[in-house]
Amino acid sequence: MIYLLKFLGVMLAMAITDVCWAFYFIKVDERRSVGAGLWATALFICGATVTANYVEDKSLMIAAALGSFAGTWATIEYKKKKELSNKNKTDGIQDLG
Repeated sequence: MIYLLKFLGVMLAMAITDVCWAFYFIKVDERRSVGAGLWATALFICGATVTANYVEDKSLMIAAALGSFAGTWATIEYKKKKELSNKNKTDGIQDLG
């Protein structure tokens, strides 16, 4: 049971780390130094947490890889929905979903 909780914790922390990476790059691209700095700080904390856990047990790298995929996928899907919603608002189309 403890291993499962660690596995899920590493997976979640890595998913959050990838979300931080994505938003960090978005803020850098927008030239928003404070926003990028805050995302970089969150990125470091999450990344360090993941690293500290899988250094103890190499099998947790699988959890990190799964979390990495999930975090990147979720961020891109969120951005696509947000951009579509913004486009619909500027086109005068109401979002019914």
